[in-house]
Amino acid sequence: MRVSQINVDKDMKIIDLINQFDQSGVLGAGRVARACNILTDMINDEEMRVFMSLGGPLIPGGMRNIITRMISEGHVDLIVSSGANITHDLVEAFGGSHYRHEGKDDEELNQEGIGRIADINVGSDDFTIFETEIIKIFEKISKDKKTLSIQELLYEIGLLVEDENSFVAQAARNNIPIFAPGLIDSMIGLQLWIFSQDHDFVVDAVADMHYLSDIVFEAEKVGAILLGGGLTKHYTLASNVIKGGLDAAIQITMDRPEAGSLGGAPLEEAKSWAKARCGSSLASVVGDVTVIFPLIYAAALDRIGSD
Repeated sequence: MRVSQINVDKDMKIIDLINQFDQSGVLGAGRVARACNILTDMINDEEMRVFMSLGGPLIPGGMRNIITRMISEGHVDLIVSSGANITHDLVEAFGGSHYRHEGKDDEELNQEGIGRIADINVGSDDFTIFETEIIKIFEKISKDKKTLSIQELLYEIGLLVEDENSFVAQAARNNIPIFAPGLIDSMIGLQLWIFSQDHDFVVDAVADMHYLSDIVFEAEKVGAILLGGGLTKHYTLASNVIKGGLDAAIQITMDRPEAGSLGGAPLEEAKSWAKARCGSSLASVVGDVTVIFPLIYAAALDRIGSD
């Protein structure tokens, strides 16, 4: 099949551009189009449970409203998040913000109490508010519950968060479970450890596997949206080994495969481990999640709306 040259027209919609990518079918354009096609099919397939993994600074990077919308629209059934994305979601839920980096020297930022993530700044005052508010929530939860899984803890936190733009809150209200296997490696994990020093309050990470395995076994099919790599990607893949692997998946990552990291591994590699089924629909896109995923999700919404 010939490579079609990409056309760009005045006033064209995002879906029109993605369709041009699809007709080209090669290089980054082809991979983005295939990811959009698979994402649309996953959302439209009523028998498929869609898992989403959130790795990297997605909430500080402006992806919060998109994730929250996917939850409220029923386009995702389960989330695996880093502790950092949960923390930053709650920072905003408690009134904090993330700011554009204005180019100051990092030692100067340190003196001003500002932390930097690439070109994103977060103030220590916002984290102070976060620490105060999350301890209040831990206090409320621990009055009735002494031992919880991580997923149960995040559900209880979500019920107590009033910000409707919070993905943690929306997940709780829509009964979408959030798993965070690396929760302790974050500010919320640090506050949880501090709280547990003088409270009878235990979070059992192993208990999550009972609930997660039930979800996998009961699903007719499982698809995955893997944003970023690392632990959240692996937890999503590995949880499906028990049933032969994912039926469909897309991943968007900036990681490269040469060093053998999981984050840079193409999804085809997962077939060798039975983390993705042989014959499954897979697409790996090398690029910035904050650019590519909004494009393909917007195009998928156009397609879903026109069906």
